[in-house]
Amino acid sequence: MSSDTRRYGMTIPFDGVPLAEHREWLRELVDLGYTDVWSSEADGADGFTPLAMAAAWAPELRLGTAIVPAFTRGPALLAQSVAALADAAPGRFAFGIGTSSEVIVSRWNGIPFEEPYAQVRDMVGFLRLALAGEKVSGTFGRSEVKGFRLGRVPAEQPAVLVAALREGMLRLAGRHGDGAIVNWLSARDVETVAPVVAEAAAAAGRPTPEVVARIFVAPTTDRDLVVGMGRYAIAAYLTVPVYAAFHEWLGRGEQLAEMQRLWREGDRKAALEAIPESLVDELIVHGSPEQCREHIGRYCDAGITTPALALLPFGLDQRQALRDLAPT
Repeated sequence: MSSDTRRYGMTIPFDGVPLAEHREWLRELVDLGYTDVWSSEADGADGFTPLAMAAAWAPELRLGTAIVPAFTRGPALLAQSVAALADAAPGRFAFGIGTSSEVIVSRWNGIPFEEPYAQVRDMVGFLRLALAGEKVSGTFGRSEVKGFRLGRVPAEQPAVLVAALREGMLRLAGRHGDGAIVNWLSARDVETVAPVVAEAAAAAGRPTPEVVARIFVAPTTDRDLVVGMGRYAIAAYLTVPVYAAFHEWLGRGEQLAEMQRLWREGDRKAALEAIPESLVDELIVHGSPEQCREHIGRYCDAGITTPALALLPFGLDQRQALRDLAPT
């Protein structure tokens, strides 16, 4: 790790570990030198409950969501959830919000996945007002709010971070958020992404933004395992239109074209084989503990202020992986 990296996070909850058994794991994260824990929200635990438990069990850790969808809670309920966690962990909570995906928003929650940029922008704007204790009325994304005032205003305002891929959302993160959350990118890609956020923040007269990266990690020297399972993980994301467009913007359109064509045609086996091993090496941190830490350090050197490691479910010993990847 580079010496100027102050934050070092881990994704929770841990795969296959009941939430009730996380206390011991969280205490070990503190002892190992981790500074943050970051949750997400898809089809497992919601984004807030694991962090609420961490707030009580490991008060040394900063808490973050990476991310909660902007569509799936009404404005008032979202403000209450954010405020409650900010109240439970004063000065230690960063709220990450993003568009999520058509699958989660529309197929699983029955909510039209329309105008995602405007939805995120408006919900960030609403939260700024509501968390400050103002009485809020107006139209915010898909919702009309009439006279809502938060009953428990947090003593310390949480940072609000915006999940972003391409330039529009990256600028939104710098202009209206306190920073950005990025994922599925290489350390070299950070050099393209991070300056967009910083320039937008500077143009808006805002402080230097935080840039959080969810970094996918498999601390093992079994290269065949990483390449085989890593291709599945990469295909699951890079065939989704928003991620396909992101990597085309990053310059990988030609590199990924054959994989995407075969995937559309239903030849999944050939599509996986079309993913270059070099791309697995770029997007998934793997190798010995020392090699993993060096690779994570390259992300930080390129502009990531907060690495949020995510252990890939490759059948590895998660507890040992935490120890192997620890910054100290």
